[in-house]
Amino acid sequence: MLNQFSRTQLLIGKEGIEKLSDSRVAVFGIGGVGGYTVEALVRSGLGEIDIIDDDKVCLTNINRQIYATRKTIGKYKVDIAKERILDINPDIKVNTYQMFYTPETSNQFDFSKYDYVVDAIDTVVGKLSLIEKAKEYNVPIISSMGAGNKMDPTKFEVTDISKTSVCPLARVIRTELKKRKISGVKVVYSKEPPIKPIEDMSISCKSNCVCPPDTRKCTVKHQIPGSNAFVPSVVGLIIAGEVIKDLIGYNKH
Repeated sequence: MLNQFSRTQLLIGKEGIEKLSDSRVAVFGIGGVGGYTVEALVRSGLGEIDIIDDDKVCLTNINRQIYATRKTIGKYKVDIAKERILDINPDIKVNTYQMFYTPETSNQFDFSKYDYVVDAIDTVVGKLSLIEKAKEYNVPIISSMGAGNKMDPTKFEVTDISKTSVCPLARVIRTELKKRKISGVKVVYSKEPPIKPIEDMSISCKSNCVCPPDTRKCTVKHQIPGSNAFVPSVVGLIIAGEVIKDLIGYNKH
């Protein structure tokens, strides 16, 4: 019977659609990268999704985040995301967590329930904790490396963390995982050298913070990265593609 996933079924078959429908994926961080990952997973027929983010939409998110519009400024991203997800597919089960993932909050998640974990958060401590948890429960994970301060989306590639180069964030994660004797982590990263953001105090969040009330201020960051509409979105879609292909066993063909 013709349905909203019929065009996808033409590529992956009925069995692939059924596998996606029976799968549960957790996406940690639904900003510039994670938001587009969620979008593609939901539009592909995923059966259950967990979305984790403590942030509210900010004016400065509009240039790159799929949930950010003038109407959604000040609203929690997980709430907006859930509404959009259910508009796309009313049959999907959505579990929302309005929280900041850290090693201290990791025990609030049952990783044994997940078929796949997506790391789209921006703290090293959080990324390492997610990877450790996924490995502990033998759950596949894919991690996004640095997407800020980049201009060339064609430079991104999928590889094992041990094979990364150039990316400063990947270097830190690679070093820390080696210390922990953890291997076999799939990542998306870019060989494009990071661009140094222009120093212009008239548009700097450091002096003109517009973060919504009761949120983690971007001003706590050592450096606020430059961003655009076409790099984080591409990274998010690449991640979604890898998750979908792995879930249906496409890479094993």
